[in-house]
Amino acid sequence: MPDPASAFHSHDHTSCASEALTRAEDICREAGARLTPVRRRTLEILLEEHRAMGAYDVLERLAEDGFGSQPPVAYRALEFLVDQGLAHRIRRLNAFAACTTFECDHAPAFFICKACKAVAEIPATSLRTMINEAGAKMGFAVERANVEALGLCPSCQNEAAA
Repeated sequence: MPDPASAFHSHDHTSCASEALTRAEDICREAGARLTPVRRRTLEILLEEHRAMGAYDVLERLAEDGFGSQPPVAYRALEFLVDQGLAHRIRRLNAFAACTTFECDHAPAFFICKACKAVAEIPATSLRTMINEAGAKMGFAVERANVEALGLCPSCQNEAAA
């Protein structure tokens, strides 16, 4: 698993994206799901940076690449990626980010920089367990939990201090 802090620092992002794309292909193959050209390109777009992107930003990029300019093109591809656990919806930003922690039973937590919109993902299995247990005590069956921490990344903190 890549270092989550790398989302907030300069690094060779090519290896992050390549590793995630290879893992995505494996996940789709194992699930019998098709990573079509538009779905693959959508994932590649999300993998270009550790940032959340709005559906219309993704759509604009897809249109530039000849995949069509109608909103359903992007929304269907993003929905597929989320359903397969290859991307996450970042509700706070009404945006999407590529999954970077494939081995966490899809119980991640997100650290979101409110200035530059960089997103770091960490496994949060123990936190999800606590949420499930608290819900169970109330007779509530948790189906989905989205943990998002909003703040400033190291670079934006440095800029704000300067």
